Amino acid sequence: MNKNIWLSLVALLFGAAACAQQVTRVTDPAEWVNPLMGTDSKPDLSNGNTYPAIGLPWGMNYWSPQTGNMGNGWMYTYAADKIRGFKQTHQPSPWMNDYGQFAIMPVTGKMKFDQDARASWFSHKAEVSKPYYYSVYLADHDVTAELTTTERAAQFQFSYPKSDSSFIVIDALDKGSYIKVIPAENKIIGYTTRAARSKPVNFKNYFVIYTDKAFSIAKTWHGKTLAGGDSLELTNNHAGAIIGFKTTRGEKVHLRVASSLISFEQAELNLKRELGSDDFEATKQKAHTAWNKVLSRLQVEGGTVDQTRTFYSCLYRTVMFPNKLYEVDAQNKVVHYSPYTGKTMPGYKFAGTGFWDTFRALYPFLNLMYPSINKEMQQGLISDYVEGGWLPEWSSPGYADIMVGNNSASVVAEAYLKGARGYDINKLYEALLHGANNEGPVSATGRYGVKYYNELGYVPYDVKINENAARTLEYAYDDFAIYQLAKELNRPQAEVDLYKKRSQNYRNLFDKSTGFMRGKNKDGSFQSPFSPFKWGDAFTEGNSWHYSWSVFHDVQGLINLMGGENKFVTKLDSVFSVPPIFDDSYYGGVIHEIREMQIMNMGQYAHGNQPIQHMIYLYNYAGQPWKTQYWAREVMNRLYKATPDGYCGDEDNGQTSAWYVFSALGFYPVCPASDQYVLGAPLFKKVTLNLENGKTVNINAPANSASNKYVSKLMYNGKPHSYNWLSHKALLNGAKLDFSMQATPNKTKGTKDTDYPFSMSARQ
Repeated sequence: MNKNIWLSLVALLFGAAACAQQVTRVTDPAEWVNPLMGTDSKPDLSNGNTYPAIGLPWGMNYWSPQTGNMGNGWMYTYAADKIRGFKQTHQPSPWMNDYGQFAIMPVTGKMKFDQDARASWFSHKAEVSKPYYYSVYLADHDVTAELTTTERAAQFQFSYPKSDSSFIVIDALDKGSYIKVIPAENKIIGYTTRAARSKPVNFKNYFVIYTDKAFSIAKTWHGKTLAGGDSLELTNNHAGAIIGFKTTRGEKVHLRVASSLISFEQAELNLKRELGSDDFEATKQKAHTAWNKVLSRLQVEGGTVDQTRTFYSCLYRTVMFPNKLYEVDAQNKVVHYSPYTGKTMPGYKFAGTGFWDTFRALYPFLNLMYPSINKEMQQGLISDYVEGGWLPEWSSPGYADIMVGNNSASVVAEAYLKGARGYDINKLYEALLHGANNEGPVSATGRYGVKYYNELGYVPYDVKINENAARTLEYAYDDFAIYQLAKELNRPQAEVDLYKKRSQNYRNLFDKSTGFMRGKNKDGSFQSPFSPFKWGDAFTEGNSWHYSWSVFHDVQGLINLMGGENKFVTKLDSVFSVPPIFDDSYYGGVIHEIREMQIMNMGQYAHGNQPIQHMIYLYNYAGQPWKTQYWAREVMNRLYKATPDGYCGDEDNGQTSAWYVFSALGFYPVCPASDQYVLGAPLFKKVTLNLENGKTVNINAPANSASNKYVSKLMYNGKPHSYNWLSHKALLNGAKLDFSMQATPNKTKGTKDTDYPFSMSARQ
């Protein structure tokens, strides 16, 4: 055998063995995270649509290298080869785009400030990306750029070559910005007003920047033009600054940066409070420690290197959004800028999440593992309601008009039902009733089509309200959430009964002749012609194959409608066996969600979008839990990896990541506004959940392996557990779950009616 071929084979086998090697203990979880997971994406094919977010968990700001053009939601794509700057960002997804962003870029040689002129070639081979730190070599400028952050501030370290023409460009972006250079203080201040998707009132993101090196040159610029004379202050559609100095080879120039949505004075205070006298390395170490504190709440053992990397990379994404948009003022009081009034208001404020995505698994995950941050989020929702009159369904930072449903009901109800206290739940309940019975200022706030829904029990297909069937199905679940909270708050019985009744409105769209959910006209006839393969139209970014399972609170009721357990299971099986054909006529072309379903080779199962992500767990309601165990493992193995193409669609604010994290633990919150998690099978040999209350949940599956993916037996605190579900309340008391795993399905476990998870309806 040729020696080179032999060496290549050895290297390949060694690499495969390393990936298959089991990880016994993770002591530094931040080092297992790949922030580049999901960045190999583009508008017509999403492998995550993420960017490397450098910051702290739930921080007000993140920072990211910027490869895309100014204003392009795809700010960083793995296939790109040039970096235009390092951008402070609040972007939750490229489809939502950004707000309050500005960029910083080191350059050498000429005074290049335009985003194309200043751009530099780079290589991933000379790039380091961590949750708390980023470094890259900018080849055209011979500069190594490093950054690390706090919640509202950041530090940069630029290592320059020997040059008498070294510069730093500050770009406040277009749509209205301001810049001022103050050489006597080595300081630049400015603000940006750029926002997308919503129209926040009197919006400005104020920033302050200090350097540790005096400027020998200072200029302002606008658009592609250098300002004339000695003008060091500029207000323009697109304002920026450039400062310059001489450097020696390897000289490090440091920037200390902070921002505020309130004022320059508050930005200075944020800088002083969060950076203090810390140097770059001290800030970096504190950020590293902060990530490990959050990530180590979940400790996994006995998985492969790839599984461990994927788990912690997904966990990183689950604790990013929504952003803390509140600040702490000079009197140490929590305050925030209000996008609704344009004023500084007391209390908490969060933004950057869409409840249509995140009510499903992200918020349940917070309620289990990080309830104190969700308590702050609930207080932030009170701020939204009091100041704006509505709860947001998509906050960016105000009311964004995108997606459907009234899923704030689930987010609010679930938090309280799972134990959150210490805030005005009655005010939030008032907000739920207001949102459930009124149309909002935009179609995505309140309930679009609510008059029809309340009178007919569904939103009709033929009254020019798009995605009407999706709205109906989600409103019905949201009514269940309100019903659950109303009971907990001892509301009047008539009110409790009303929302209980409305929660059954999903029944109005079920067509027994086809076995699918289907749009219905105002006169009671079903929309025709009908194809379950038609995307959009009556549904949202999906078709009836996906949305027919959207009865989270009453799966047994759906089973009854479908003709019993056998037919229900056959229909579930068909999701994976029916070819991935589609009808894209509503959109007039193939949208990326369709393409992502088509190429994954899992039939009609479209895990790259949210509506069907719970469907795998529904086998537990029909006595065949082993199929849940099989398909959950298949999805984890086939559709997730800690690589740039590591997701199978939009990651979406932590939701798709939260699905993986929950599934790897061995259970999933099918119905968030209930107390139950539906069982699957754990991915690791051992997981320890360090709960916020000091208790631990130990999940043990010592025989777990690639082949041993089925549960033969589960012991809960030493006693046999036949149920297909776990109680949230019971887990909070601490628990020891011992899974016995085997290579073949156990077709006797979890098959009795008494084993099934919660449903509103009784079996027929």
